[in-house]
Amino acid sequence: MALPVRGNVKYLFQFIQKRRSPKRLFCAGQCADGKEPPGGRVFSGIQPTGVPHLGNYLGALESWVSLQNQYPSVLYSIVDLHSITQPQDQALLRVNILDMAASLLACGINPETSILFQQSQVSEHAQLSWILSCLTSMPRLRHLPQWKMKSKQKNEGSVGLYTYPVLQAADILLYKSTHVPVGEDQVQHLELAQDLARIFNNTYGDFFPEPRALLSSTRKVKSLRDPSSKMSKSDPQKMATVNLTDSPDDIVLKIRRSVTDFTSEVTFDPEVRPGVSNLVLIHAAVAGCTVEEAVGWAKGLDTGKYKQLVAEAVVQRLTPIREEIERLRGDRGHLERLLAHGAQRARELAAPVLKEVRHRVGFC
Repeated sequence: MALPVRGNVKYLFQFIQKRRSPKRLFCAGQCADGKEPPGGRVFSGIQPTGVPHLGNYLGALESWVSLQNQYPSVLYSIVDLHSITQPQDQALLRVNILDMAASLLACGINPETSILFQQSQVSEHAQLSWILSCLTSMPRLRHLPQWKMKSKQKNEGSVGLYTYPVLQAADILLYKSTHVPVGEDQVQHLELAQDLARIFNNTYGDFFPEPRALLSSTRKVKSLRDPSSKMSKSDPQKMATVNLTDSPDDIVLKIRRSVTDFTSEVTFDPEVRPGVSNLVLIHAAVAGCTVEEAVGWAKGLDTGKYKQLVAEAVVQRLTPIREEIERLRGDRGHLERLLAHGAQRARELAAPVLKEVRHRVGFC
């Protein structure tokens, strides 16, 4: 039986669309009831695709680690509910969840400082997602760029693929999150979370803060074989992606075979020399220096010798991470207990929020 939709929802959608402004992405998130955690609360999630690659680490995970020391309340979720919008092998998914947990810990996520948990183990995510989906219009979801892209690839795709941005919004709002680290390709999905916070507040009374985007300062790492595309685990070319568990020999080989050009001097010009510029960005990121400093270190080197310099820097940065991932993988029970404890802590925050949402909606 269909539930009736409140009469003012359509008006609210029209009102929000008229007032959309990019500036709102950077407005401070603030709870209307004045009970926002001091300094704010950070939430972000990552799909359990197994061990991350270098682009994941430099583009997101490295900043996740630093955020632990900047905000008093930080939650990081392995979003396995999102992962099943694509067909999954059940046994592999279980392995990938634990591999992702091991990788996050090895990269520096501290389960004492942050709450690290498996999304599907906190049922409040799905419950809030349903409530928010009843406040979301189909045209609003249809205009999101990832649906346009992925539905073409999959001949329309599943209902889950269509509505998963609402689940993303629920992930964020469930903890009254004030800050969300996102890449540029996720900004419009965060806008949906901001819209839904406003729609709920206007419909049921002030409750949710409007979450603020924390855009990463690290540029996207490109494919080593096709610098016009970002580095991706799904890339069919094995030489295109550096995984965090690659051996030093594998890393050296992949970078040595990376696509550059016929100019031997090392310069930074992403438009004209995307391949060389990608190596410079990687070098600067793993060495903790500026692009200008990386180019300065390359003075007098041709691109062949520079590749060796970059490979050595990447190996030095990733070796302790690779070793820690392998150590943690060897203790499955420890990872399962850690995620279970994280889920318990997450539920302690989520349950009272959902209880209040249910009350305001009229369920109890």
